[in-house]
Amino acid sequence: MSDFTSNFWSYFISFIVIGGIIGCLALLLMTSKVKQMSDTDNTTGHVYDEDIVEMNNPLPRWWMWLFIITCVFGAAYLIIYPGLGIYKGTAGWTSINQYEQEVAETKKKIAPIYAKFAAMKPEDVAQDSKAMAIGERLFMNNCSQCHGSDARGSRGFPNLTDNDWLYGGSPEKIKETITLGRHGMMPPMAAALGSAEDVKNVANYVLSLSGSMYHSGRAGLGQQKFAICAACHGADGKGNQAIGAPNLTDNVWLHGAGEAAIIKRINEGKDNQMPAQGERLTEEQIHVLTAYIWRFSNLPDSQKPDNQANTK
Repeated sequence: MSDFTSNFWSYFISFIVIGGIIGCLALLLMTSKVKQMSDTDNTTGHVYDEDIVEMNNPLPRWWMWLFIITCVFGAAYLIIYPGLGIYKGTAGWTSINQYEQEVAETKKKIAPIYAKFAAMKPEDVAQDSKAMAIGERLFMNNCSQCHGSDARGSRGFPNLTDNDWLYGGSPEKIKETITLGRHGMMPPMAAALGSAEDVKNVANYVLSLSGSMYHSGRAGLGQQKFAICAACHGADGKGNQAIGAPNLTDNVWLHGAGEAAIIKRINEGKDNQMPAQGERLTEEQIHVLTAYIWRFSNLPDSQKPDNQANTK
């Protein structure tokens, strides 16, 4: 699909580019035909700073030919490669094709490196220092922007070093999450719960589930209304990994702790998305990255590669 909204802009760009080349050649031709002045001293009559005289010498031939070659090269380039609006060039080159070609060549080069790890279980890959060095680079380039270089996350971005997993922390689930991405959504629930007082009561009941500070009277009133929330979080509030519903009974708060934060989440809901990496990374790269992430919360420090032992 063309980036231009109409053919006018294509013609406009083509006119400017071609006109520029023709204009340069015309200017060169005109200046080459200007005759030298008949004065015996071959000057223009202009004098600067009392003794600097402007001469009227012709352009050096090498300079003229270099100018001509440059214009010819530019014209040939515009015929072969895209540069004139929507004209694609005779070579059919595109930046996308170039990128895909380079990616394919790179994947071909690194395939032998990953072949060994692809045949291993993620649990075994997690104990291989070379694999973890590769996994660290993959994590830094693709995951650390959200989860942090230490994988501890931040508000709104899960901590990958604990055992609190929204969708499950097995190697299979981690690989599924990396490959397909995740889209977690909690709808605003204030209208379903009733009044603002009901929202505050439910928030205190949620606080009571995790042993946080709460108002016992409000928590008691909010317990019955929590049945609406139980559809996703479960009657016991321990969440549901099948749909990514958080466990409300621990002390891990992805979007902030405390009564005010919970009330805000009930009122406004939340829509979070982790992009899929399946099209960006190869299956072998995802396999190594899975092992790298899995080991954060599963391997004891004594079994981690030396360069990763103090990451958590």
